[in-house]
Amino acid sequence: MPVGEKAPDFALPNQDGKLIHLSDYRGQKVVLFAFTKAGTSGCTKVACNYRDEFPQLEARNAVVLGISPDSQPALKRWKADKKLPYDLLSDPDHKVLEQLGAWGFNLFGLKVPMTSHSFWVIDETGTIIAEQIKISPNENVAKALAALNIDAAYSS
Repeated sequence: MPVGEKAPDFALPNQDGKLIHLSDYRGQKVVLFAFTKAGTSGCTKVACNYRDEFPQLEARNAVVLGISPDSQPALKRWKADKKLPYDLLSDPDHKVLEQLGAWGFNLFGLKVPMTSHSFWVIDETGTIIAEQIKISPNENVAKALAALNIDAAYSS
């Protein structure tokens, strides 16, 4: 989804099984980040960095949503274990991840079936104002915050 386009209005279950619609957040900015697998080192780094920056995001009328192909129970355990203050969305069929361009990537000419670390910043009208597909876990949060003109409290 290119910058300047409307984000697809998807509906996915969160870690508790509640259906979350992206359109529920019209009027707020949304930082949506894709991660490969709950509990892995890079994904944990990204999720915890968003957790640590959450107060700054909330202060700027922004919400955070994580998305992965993990099951709801796996997301629920990880959210509780890492004390993540935002919803994690389960996309086991990777339909939304594919639509956003974060599912599968080329590795030596082969399409690898996994999620690429990525983020999208969506404005109050549902328009994508920033995106980065295949971004390092070390840069993910800082670049998303920069798109919202927020300085990260840590360096990558």
